[in-house]
Amino acid sequence: MVPNLTNYLFLSEIMQAKAGQFFSSGHTNNWAVLVCTSRFWFNYRHVANTLSVYRSVKRLGIPDSHIVLMLADDMACNHRNPKPATVFSHKNMELNVYGDDVEVDYRGYEVTVENFLRVLTGRLPPSTPRSKRLLSDDHSNILIYLTGTHTQMECGYNELLFIIDTCQGASMYERFYSPNLMALASSQVGEDSLSHQPDLAIGVHLMDRYTFYLLEFLEDIHPASTANMNDLFKVCPKSQCVSTPGHRTDLFLRDSGNVLITDFFGSVRKVEITMETINLTAPMVHLAVERPVSELKTESQSYVDQLPVAEIIHQKPKQRDWHPPDGFILGLWTLILLVFFKTYGAKHLKHIF
Repeated sequence: MVPNLTNYLFLSEIMQAKAGQFFSSGHTNNWAVLVCTSRFWFNYRHVANTLSVYRSVKRLGIPDSHIVLMLADDMACNHRNPKPATVFSHKNMELNVYGDDVEVDYRGYEVTVENFLRVLTGRLPPSTPRSKRLLSDDHSNILIYLTGTHTQMECGYNELLFIIDTCQGASMYERFYSPNLMALASSQVGEDSLSHQPDLAIGVHLMDRYTFYLLEFLEDIHPASTANMNDLFKVCPKSQCVSTPGHRTDLFLRDSGNVLITDFFGSVRKVEITMETINLTAPMVHLAVERPVSELKTESQSYVDQLPVAEIIHQKPKQRDWHPPDGFILGLWTLILLVFFKTYGAKHLKHIF
């Protein structure tokens, strides 16, 4: 009985420590601002970058009401897209990151530097709907992801993570001076952020290298993961990115090794309020209640629950339907006519036409 009592006391201490940490923390909610600033079909990969991060944060629990999504171009409806209403992030064409429930808050020419700064600072017209506002407060952790092209932050926040996947990305975070801010960039000053996964069917690259490996890393993260920011810093080393990723933590108050990935990419747990007294010193026993099979509901999977990227990446490419290359038919007819002329001469041409 003594070992059991010891185990109960140990579990009780852990539960009390976690409860104390929860109530003393200034972090109660998470927000994400995801921005693609690029337009035109040849920048397809930048839209795929942003939608991939959007898919990951939704999978980890951040709702659309806490996500501000800004896309400067609509690749899903571009007339060059061979598969309308889709955006793929892998050459096997199995991971449609556009899905069927994407909520774009700013699109097309609404995506400007001015609007981006207005979202961050909260200086928006009174008529702006809630879906286009960053309604964070002093207890909010904010993830800002920026891709595409080349500020003291005045929005309310607790901690802020800035991820920049652009050419010379470090040149942007070098100018930050807001407190409690951590920043990552895919390239140093003077370097390009390189693309990845060319696709011959659509004629462009599908993603950028840094975001591709970031997405692969996030696929192994779940709401209870203990992975921290130091693990995120190791994503896409120079041997994979070709460019040199960097990060800045001098403005951040906590040790990056103590900051969980889910502090920014996941949702804060829901709290159930009760008027009953709960004794935290006693072990909690959860009783499993079996329900009849008839009461179990089968939920349809949303696009965030598709085949994991880690499995897709290692699949063999699908066999594509064979189509003659450009000019093949014309060349074949030219060859037939040359053989005919050499065999019968031009005088028999009237028998063909």
